[in-house]
This record gives sequence, structure tokens and C-alpha cells, in this order.
Amino acid sequence: MSTGEVIAVASDKKHNFSKTVKQEITLLANFGVEGDAHAGKTVQHLYDKKKAPGLPNLRQVHLIQYELFIELKKKEIEILAGQMGENLVTAGIDLLNLPVDTILSIGNVMLKLTGLRKPCYKLNAIHPNLLESVIEKKSDGTVRYKSGVMAVVINGGVIRQGDGIFITKPLTKHKELMPL
Repeated sequence: MSTGEVIAVASDKKHNFSKTVKQEITLLANFGVEGDAHAGKTVQHLYDKKKAPGLPNLRQVHLIQYELFIELKKKEIEILAGQMGENLVTAGIDLLNLPVDTILSIGNVMLKLTGLRKPCYKLNAIHPNLLESVIEKKSDGTVRYKSGVMAVVINGGVIRQGDGIFITKPLTKHKELMPL
């Protein structure tokens, strides 16, 4: 029995902010989503590529939890799959609280979580309150980003809507996901 489910998959060959929802996407080991602008062995995010083009790409796949869409809808912010630039929309998994190096298995595909997706001002082009809605300011002064997690592809394969997701947490001490 799976722990979670894939609600939608998306990709875009250009560096557009939003991605197009697809029937399926193919993931390539140590590379990312086939045909996606953010796929590559080295960093592909335009801002980071200018600063340090040779660094390993820890943002090969962007996952976001469907539960965030429900939370945002209560604030009258309607978000569609792919709109925030994610490759996978999941349900039933608390992605944000999983530790670094957690493995998500989806069929033959294995993804390793690398960090939190740090939200940017471009979210406000979708809705003027979206950026502030995905940044939670805690009472102790710390900030928690809720705009999804990033992963690298360990084993490639095809992912489709409805696929089950299995979680394997690392055996080492829990190390929380940090913004990338």
C-alpha cells in the first residue's frame, strides 16, 4: 500500500515560471525530467547558473503538496497544477517535514529529497498575496517555506497521475530540509 499519490505531472522545455500539465513525464537518473528546462547534471536555475554554473543540480525535480492548494483556496487563492513551476503534485504526504535524503519511490522512479523550494516574488504574478501565503512566520521568528521540495533522480522511469508514492526515510539522524 502506498503512502501518497501523484495528483499531476508537469514540465516545460523553456524557463517559464509555470509548467504544462502532461499525461506522463519521464525522469532520467542524475538528470531530471526529460525535456524540462531545469533538467541537467549541473545547476539549471537561471539565477544560480549565473553565479556558479558548475555546481551539482539539486533542483532536478520540484514537488509540491496538493494540500497547499487546499490551504490557499481557503484564502481565496486558486492554484492549478503546474502553475507554481512544480513537476509533481502529490497528495497524502507531508513533504515539508520529511528529512533530507528521504527517498520517494514511484514505480521504478526513485527521487532523493535535497531541500525546500525557496519561493520567489514571481509567485505574485499568479496572485498578489501568493508569496506571503507560502511563507509562514513562526512565533519564534523563524520562517518556514511551504512552496514545495526539491529532489534529484536516483532511478529514472515514467510517472503518471494516480501513481502511488512510497517513502523511505534515511537511517541517519533526521536532518531537516533547508531552502535551496
